[in-house]
Amino acid sequence: MNEITIRDAGTADIPALHGLIESAYRGEASRAGWTTEADLLDGQRTDPDDLADILADPKQDLLTAWRGDDLVGCVLIADRGEGTGYFGMLSISPTLQGGGLGRRLVDAAHRAMAERYGATRVRISVFPQRETLIAWYQRLGYRLTGDTLPFPYGNPRFGLPKRDDLYFVVMERELD
Repeated sequence: MNEITIRDAGTADIPALHGLIESAYRGEASRAGWTTEADLLDGQRTDPDDLADILADPKQDLLTAWRGDDLVGCVLIADRGEGTGYFGMLSISPTLQGGGLGRRLVDAAHRAMAERYGATRVRISVFPQRETLIAWYQRLGYRLTGDTLPFPYGNPRFGLPKRDDLYFVVMERELD
């Protein structure tokens, strides 16, 4: 049963989503993959209330990837207006990273943002310390814009920083 099914998340998926996202970004489990933020942040990456807020917002969705009954990936997509989509929270089970599922979810996110929101371009934000991840996005056609966004220090909902130089670089690409 290696077939992957991609579908929209529902509220019943919140517990599985929360577990997957935390395992992909935080703690020792995340170190099994290459997308960990464990060296940058402690604490949570998200929480069930945040996920419920996303699912209740008509300008956001969560796409999920399932192998049978197992959630193995997800990505948040959002409408930022004026033809601009955004995606984030791309999460792949750490032991499955590097196998093409992330690229498949990004492609699904691009299609969904174009179809649902009329997006003609996509913006993402990445920690500049994540050089390998930035290079991966560049291979997918993203370019650094020169724009930056501040990290929300003081808000534990976004994690507990291990350093004082966190911010995000903005990347963008046109959709086909």
